[in-house]
Amino acid sequence: MNVAHFEYVQRLGDNALILGQRLSEWCGHSPFLEEDIAMANTALDLIGRARMLYAHAAALEGQGRDEDALAYGRDERQFGNFLICELPNGDYACTLIRQYLVDVYHHALYSTLCGSSDAGLAAIAGKAVKECAYHLRRSGDWVVRLGDGTAESHARCQAALDEVWAYTAEMFNGDAIDDAMAAAGIGVAPGSLAAAWRDEVEAQLALATLSVPRDDWSASGGRQGLHTEHMGRLLAELQFVQRAYPGQKW
Repeated sequence: MNVAHFEYVQRLGDNALILGQRLSEWCGHSPFLEEDIAMANTALDLIGRARMLYAHAAALEGQGRDEDALAYGRDERQFGNFLICELPNGDYACTLIRQYLVDVYHHALYSTLCGSSDAGLAAIAGKAVKECAYHLRRSGDWVVRLGDGTAESHARCQAALDEVWAYTAEMFNGDAIDDAMAAAGIGVAPGSLAAAWRDEVEAQLALATLSVPRDDWSASGGRQGLHTEHMGRLLAELQFVQRAYPGQKW
């Protein structure tokens, strides 16, 4: 087994699962019906993507585990998702700002992964990139509508952006696993996505009359299993049924 290959795909699954779980918390609580359905569908897309990535990672590992074991059978320190994915939802502006920033990243990432030398990963990326395009269009539209909306919606969006911005740098800080996968043509060097991400985000924020926060500090550690205090509570809810009744299936 190529451990780096397995870890790379598993971490992609972790990002999708944890963000999907966060978004699912809005089900039944969104501000109006259409958004309730849209947010739930986005969460389902992410969780479905996680399942495909975990199944592929389990096949690469070859140790008899499946997607259920990877999603429900690991502890907090064994997850390698970005910290931004596990942050609490906050108000709707906060959720949408976070989603937009991640959507820009995911669209660029999976567009590139369509050319992966790992045929299985390339096939997953081919499906994911279509979902990413829809997610990005939707969240980008909402950022403009709220940012350039009322004084209240603008203030909430700016406050959310100021709060979440420090968690975006982690998406572009690669490690040895990223380097190895990029060199093998399997993955993407995260830093190669940074400039285009920044250009696209800054252009959209300008349309939304929102100010780009200063890069005073950045949070990291998710890839290494060092998570925020919110991750343990998220996993306690996500994994409860499987922990209480082992062997359940998706």
